[in-house]
Amino acid sequence: MTKTILSVDDSKSIRDMIGFTLEPRGFTVIGAADGVEGLAKLGSQPVNLVVCDLNMPNMNGIEMVRKMRADRRFDGIPIVMLTTEAQKEKMMEAKQAGATGWLVKPFDEAKLVAVVNKLLG
Repeated sequence: MTKTILSVDDSKSIRDMIGFTLEPRGFTVIGAADGVEGLAKLGSQPVNLVVCDLNMPNMNGIEMVRKMRADRRFDGIPIVMLTTEAQKEKMMEAKQAGATGWLVKPFDEAKLVAVVNKLLG
């Protein structure tokens, strides 16, 4: 069964790059431009993993992670933050909110694939 990845980033080019990286490896990738749209897509279809930017309009990544973790429907879905931020404080804030992992942009394709495979078993 195909695993579905939700890519949440206000940059369409980043969402596209995630799709170009993961789709040839058998994943379905759907996109959302911010946390509000991301939560709406999560609520409307099964998602196995979320890759989420930190800095976005309308609802940032940490707010989205907090809302996901507060909603029992999304229990067990891993969340990987993918951001230009590399500050320890932001990483700790994301982890405390419930993020599973952290990758820094620009991302290494092999590292993204390895993280996704590890989290989805």
